[in-house]
Amino acid sequence: MKTLITNGIKHGKWVLLALVLLFPLLPVPEFWITLANYIGLYAIVALGLVLLTGVGGMTSFGQAAFVGLGAYSTAYLSTALGYSPWVGLLAGLVLTMAAALAIGLITMRLSGHYLPLGTIAWGLSLFFLFGNLEFLGKYDGLNGIPAIQIAGYKLDSGRSMFALIWIILLLSIVAIQNLLQSRPGRAIRALKGGGVMAEAMGVNTARMKVIIFVIAAMLASVSGWLYAHMQRAVNPTPFGLNQGIEYLFMAVVGGAGHVWGALLGSALLTLLKDKLQSILPALLGANGNFEVIVFGVLLVLLLQRARDGVWPYLASFSKRLFAKWLPEDKGIQVATDAAVLPVRAKPAVDTVILEIDKARKQFGGLVAVNDMQFTVSAGQIVGLIGPNGAGKSTMFNLVTGVLPLTSGAVRFYKDGKLQDIANLPSREIVKLGIGRSFQHVRLLASMTVLENVAIGGHLRTKGGDVMEVIASILRRDGKVENSLLAEAKRQLERVGLAHLINEEAGSLALGQQRILEIARALCCDPSLLLLDEPAAGLRYKEKQELAELLRKLRAEGMSILLVEHDMDFVMNLTDQLVVMEFGTKIAEGLPQEVQQNPAVLEAYLGGID
Repeated sequence: MKTLITNGIKHGKWVLLALVLLFPLLPVPEFWITLANYIGLYAIVALGLVLLTGVGGMTSFGQAAFVGLGAYSTAYLSTALGYSPWVGLLAGLVLTMAAALAIGLITMRLSGHYLPLGTIAWGLSLFFLFGNLEFLGKYDGLNGIPAIQIAGYKLDSGRSMFALIWIILLLSIVAIQNLLQSRPGRAIRALKGGGVMAEAMGVNTARMKVIIFVIAAMLASVSGWLYAHMQRAVNPTPFGLNQGIEYLFMAVVGGAGHVWGALLGSALLTLLKDKLQSILPALLGANGNFEVIVFGVLLVLLLQRARDGVWPYLASFSKRLFAKWLPEDKGIQVATDAAVLPVRAKPAVDTVILEIDKARKQFGGLVAVNDMQFTVSAGQIVGLIGPNGAGKSTMFNLVTGVLPLTSGAVRFYKDGKLQDIANLPSREIVKLGIGRSFQHVRLLASMTVLENVAIGGHLRTKGGDVMEVIASILRRDGKVENSLLAEAKRQLERVGLAHLINEEAGSLALGQQRILEIARALCCDPSLLLLDEPAAGLRYKEKQELAELLRKLRAEGMSILLVEHDMDFVMNLTDQLVVMEFGTKIAEGLPQEVQQNPAVLEAYLGGID
């Protein structure tokens, strides 16, 4: 009995939803069934917004228009042409996919406040299109939509539609959870952390944004299909901007970054809206959409007090309440028999692997990097030093494709020769074998240490984005996933963080986060490792351990270019030093030579002897 209770609590969400499926079998009022149906329909749309907005970091106010595409597609085909509702579903998904792809290729390039404004624009456009097309009935819409039939059973009432709506919702939840716990899922989650880091790990951020935009649109289309055959009529009213805002509100209230938050937010707002529509007119003595005012106030309070929504609080409360019954959370389990990922061959020691040839970067009239020249050889640690503002990080960004060169060349050793990589995108440069860390730590705080490192291996497995997303949803990516996680674990063991494998990255101390970034860069399998102030925030013993790790990497044939302000650390570690001041190289040579250089002493080292 205790085991039964424990398993029930452990899988409480699924047990609760299984009970929900039995709801229409109970002698409950038909109105309750209707409310539950709308909660399910709204949750399917909100689930897409969790993926798009909460996880991917892109705000959309136009999802109601995609609901309309799904609804009108099946309504027109089934009434005017007499096709089966299932043909209407397929046609709606194809039409929505095409529309979302076209809109996404344009809209997803926008950033900041331009992106939500763009979604408002195309949402309004589709809404007015529905209301002005003659064959869609203009603002009167289409009536007489036939009921869905399954194995000869006609779903011609709200009670009979209930199971289909909620089964589709459950399948959608499982699909999105499977997707997010995979290689493309980690790439999607990396979008919210900023495109620079994701691109540096090999993620094609533009393509990934369009993919999740299309997935969110298709979920909305399915909801529209269900809505049309439940209502048996459609008109443009439910597909306007107001409803689009309400869908987004549901995702935010429930918890935009949590899959189950979509269901929670949809339930809370649907039930609250129903109650407010009864209570507010009676209190105020007038009819109107007064609930919109209440929703606005609630949203402001929510953004002030609980930006992550209600779901995290509910989940935390449940864990505390049922703590004694819940088994220990062992986190992600890494398979011990996973296939080892291929490792690139390192160039022979002393081979010039990186050549900076008169590299120049100007921002208007400001010259940030002024005709820099130096080389890095295989099996060598080169330090790039200089006072703050000297242009060191800009130089790093030129090498890794974050910034384009104004003039000059950056060449990297590939296929037996130096090849110009200037102006290649970051994701192509990391593919060649250049990994990097960042001056300001760029980690995904809510993801585990293991998942953060696994992002670094994004390009080390083959697979097209679309097909891989489908495989992830269907859980057909087990071998690839096991190999990536096993590689991430190996790199964590390599840098001494294996004991923190299932901790959230945001809970680590700054020094540990910097080491974690190095592990992530190593997971890229680089020939050249660029480290931007790796010792910043580390204690003396941690610096010694880092230096030992870097020496070990050098002995394995790794080339390392590092920026660092700790002179003791640099002098005792590097084979060669390059000194910058105001974007210009002022010295280059062995650490002992640079240490005695008068120009360096004057500009930076302050008389170190």
